[in-house]
This record gives sequence, C-alpha cells and structure tokens, in this order.
Amino acid sequence: MKRMQTWRWVPAAVLLAVGGGTGRADELAIQSFDGTGRLSFNRVTTAETYRVEWAPTPAGPWTNTWDALANIAQFATGSYTCSVPMCYRVVATVTNATPPQQQGLYLVVDLTGSPSYPVTYLDAVPPGGWTDEHKTTKLVLRRIPATTPDFTMGSPSGELGREPWDPGSETQRQVTLTSDFYLGVFEVTQRQWELVVGNKPSWFNNATYYQTRPVETVSYNDIRGSSAGAGWPANGNVDASSFMGKLRDRTGLPLDLPTESQWEYACRAGTGTALNSGYNLTSTGQDARMAEVGRYWYNGGSSYSQSCAPSAGTAAAGSYLANQWGLYDMHGNVWEWCLDWYATNPGGVTDPPGASSGSYRVFRGGSWGSYADGCRSAPRGYYAPDGRTGYVGFRACCAPPGQP
Repeated sequence: MKRMQTWRWVPAAVLLAVGGGTGRADELAIQSFDGTGRLSFNRVTTAETYRVEWAPTPAGPWTNTWDALANIAQFATGSYTCSVPMCYRVVATVTNATPPQQQGLYLVVDLTGSPSYPVTYLDAVPPGGWTDEHKTTKLVLRRIPATTPDFTMGSPSGELGREPWDPGSETQRQVTLTSDFYLGVFEVTQRQWELVVGNKPSWFNNATYYQTRPVETVSYNDIRGSSAGAGWPANGNVDASSFMGKLRDRTGLPLDLPTESQWEYACRAGTGTALNSGYNLTSTGQDARMAEVGRYWYNGGSSYSQSCAPSAGTAAAGSYLANQWGLYDMHGNVWEWCLDWYATNPGGVTDPPGASSGSYRVFRGGSWGSYADGCRSAPRGYYAPDGRTGYVGFRACCAPPGQP
C-alpha cells in the first residue's frame, strides 16, 4: 500500500449526509451534502492540493474518492459530485502540488463493498502476483504515463496484415496525451460485471469458469448508457443505470472507457511493432508470436461452444503474456469498446476525443475469433452502439479530473 504524505485537515471539512457547514472565506468551503452529494469549493489557493474522502461514519475508516485533486479548478462547475449518502471530508496539503496520476502505480476498486466500493492505491504488484480475486471481486487499473512528447498511432504502410480495404484507417499520425491515466490491467470479467450490474449477459456461460472470463455480449450503451452516455465527445456523462454509471456512483471516480488513442498507446507500451511483445507477424493467419500474447482463432478460438472451458473460446483473463506495462489481453480474447465514433482519425492532435459524430463506435484489439492480423496493435473495428456480440467486451479507464 502506498504510504501517504502528512496532510492537514481543512476546518469544518467533515460532513454528515444530513448536515454540514462551511469554512472561512479564505479556506476551502463545503456546501452540506443535503441529499445531492455535491461539494462546492469556495476558494482554492495555488499552494495547496486537495483530496476528497468518504466514510460510513465520522469515525471512519476514511477512503479516497480521488487520491489528490491537484486541480479542483478543472471542475467547470466548481464542485465534486457523488450521490452515495456517506460522510465526506476534504484533506489539504501545503506541499508542492502532486498530480493525481502520481499517487499510486495501481488503482484497486473493491467491488464487494456496500453501499460504496473502497478505493486503494498500490505502488507495486502484490507479492506472488495478481490472483483471481483481482479478476473477480476487485478491479485493478494501472497508471499509464503521459506521452513524452507524443507517440505514433497507426501502422507503417509495409506492416504485414495492414487492412487493404481501408488503408486510411491505420494511417500513421503523431498523437500527444498530456496526462497520465489509469487503464484496466485485465479486461472486465463476467464476475465483475455481475457484481456491478447484477446480471450475467455473456454468451460463454459455463458456470464453472465464467467468473474470470471477459464479459462479452455487452453493448456500448450497456456500458455507458443510451441517453446521457451517448453524448461523447460533447461531454463525458453516463447514464446512472449503466455499468459506468453505477461504478462512478459507488467509487466517486471518473471511470469510463478509454479513448481510442489512450487504448492504442497503452497497448503498444512503447513498441512500434505489430504486437506489443516487440515482434511483427510472419503470417496473417496462424502465427506463433500472436499465440504468445493472446487468445485468437488458432490457439483455442476455433474449438468453441457456448459451454466450453476457457481452453476454447474466450480465455480466462491474464492467461497470456502481458505487455511492458503489465496489461494483459490487449491482443485477442475480446475486442474492446472505446469512447470514439468510428472515422478516419486526423493527424497531429492532442488528447484526441475522436470524431464529433458518427453511426458506429470503435473497438480495438481483436478477439478469440480473429486471425493474427486482426489482433495487431493498429486494427480498428466498429459496431452500432446498441450492438451486442460474443466477440466484444471492454476494459475500464480512469483519467485525472477534467480529462477525457
């Protein structure tokens, strides 16, 4: 567990769900909870950074909702909102500002908490590595560093397997991501979906093995919602009844899908080759190098049935080699929904949110039903936002406040 800095408490910062107060005008002031979960900020000095914490009672235990809100001013409304009826407090430090992305290498959400999900941060992988607990009852995200200064998105014209029918789709361009963000170490699994949403939608439904397999047969709308959640990139809102809506409500974190550029940057982990293991393909169909990094058609995908074990169809999360940032299954297993509308991406952009409108949403990474060329770092798939298929799932992303 990360050792925290020494913080000072802002006066009048502990609030019950049914009461509260405000601090002096020269300090951080808080509007009482009054059933809305909104904390309104009166004044923020440049010398201080803040974090918001919650607890079931004023005696604690206190848990971070975001582990250092270094720039509360990034909130356009000047407020922080969480609808869970708990006690909240704001913690301030007068040390140099510490960006939220520097508070822990791993962000861990405990999905068994009630009514809220406790959030903790780790500096390293636990001794012995990630266990099934981290694929079922806990959600683990890894901090991905901002680009320095940019990365090359897309594939070179000579890369084996590059889409001949849509060459503009993989056109190389330089992309800058200005902030660190957290991305799931594993694809969201069936058990994690079940704990958050309360149902089991996946096609691969063997009762013995379902928990650690990636959730699939979930649409973009299921994940974000079809009303408020349809607004990206105009805004980052989600429906309260969606997976992300429930997860945000119970953690206080701005969890979402990654943008397409965030996804590819995290997948590549510094590589420029077809696979994030540092290799290019030698075949567009069956390729031993692809078999090392993920489930695809030729290492188990073709033997599938609805009730099959993870030796066929989708594999249990984390069954293949991770990339240099410790992310598993970025190649194959299930395609992964991204925020963006599908369109040929522009070049020379910073924190690109994707096209302003479209008919289809993007997914990336290939699946258990793909050949090797469809599982490279660069290919782009798309589907209607309400479409569901056993080939498509997702992983969670958490960006600093104010970022996509």
